[in-house]
Amino acid sequence: MLNKFKGIIPAFYACYDDAGEISQERIIKLSQYLYGKGIKGLYVGGSSGECIYQSLAERKATLKYVAESLQGKLTLIAHVGAPSTKESVELAKYAEELGYDALSAIPPIYFQLPESAIEKYWLEIMNSTELPFIIYNIPQTTGYNLSVSLLKRLLKNDKLIGVKNSSMPVMDIERFKAAAHEEFIVFNGPDEQYVSGRLIGADGGIGGTYGVMPELFLKAEEFIATGNFSNAREIQHDINDIIIALCSLNGSMYSVIKEILKIRGINIGSVRGPLEALHGEDLGKAEGIKRMIDEAIEKYQMA
Repeated sequence: MLNKFKGIIPAFYACYDDAGEISQERIIKLSQYLYGKGIKGLYVGGSSGECIYQSLAERKATLKYVAESLQGKLTLIAHVGAPSTKESVELAKYAEELGYDALSAIPPIYFQLPESAIEKYWLEIMNSTELPFIIYNIPQTTGYNLSVSLLKRLLKNDKLIGVKNSSMPVMDIERFKAAAHEEFIVFNGPDEQYVSGRLIGADGGIGGTYGVMPELFLKAEEFIATGNFSNAREIQHDINDIIIALCSLNGSMYSVIKEILKIRGINIGSVRGPLEALHGEDLGKAEGIKRMIDEAIEKYQMA
């Protein structure tokens, strides 16, 4: 059963119309575009989905439209982390109604809570549905780094099947794998270390830049699966050059990604404030980054 959670799973981007409201049409278009690339699944409503800047109703709408577009075609993971346990549980139950394959959540945000409160939060989400659960560990934004001791306690709940690990040390992936049972899934989170994350034990990846260059991550996974580690290192180098370029402009990385997708004919709007939209002369620079992606795709098509 857990094999469906392995592989390349893009984090789904927030899709807005020109007025900045959730767009059903654009959600469906992005869903179908990514499905056509041969990805394994989608992680819906997480950081790339701008979840903390959306209302509960907007988040439900995104979950609904993605499910209607792709249910039964891809593995769908719903990120339900929210400011309160009440909202998180409401999102979890709604995702279960929609037929999602699993739930995931960051730890509680804003207040610096003791680990006991974080444990209770995740357990309440887990116990609110029959769906399997994946911890989202992203300490650089939440201020909490999942401890091995908490992981071991939470593993007493059979619904916990994995961790989406976005901490930068790849050792964390190895430690989480070592602490759990053989079938426990660990996803590599930082796209900059996909290859090293996989080699140290990650079963696959969930990433925010996969959606703008799925071909490269799918090829990286192919290299790893076939033992072609020289090409795997080389493609990671090229991916990292692209990620650095995506983060080099005056605007959120996601605004750059969305501009590149728009150039490709996939218009999903811009980003929601306080994320900064791409503007000025940087709008033209997105074309250059798109060329970097296209050249890398062409480079590895015959590899």
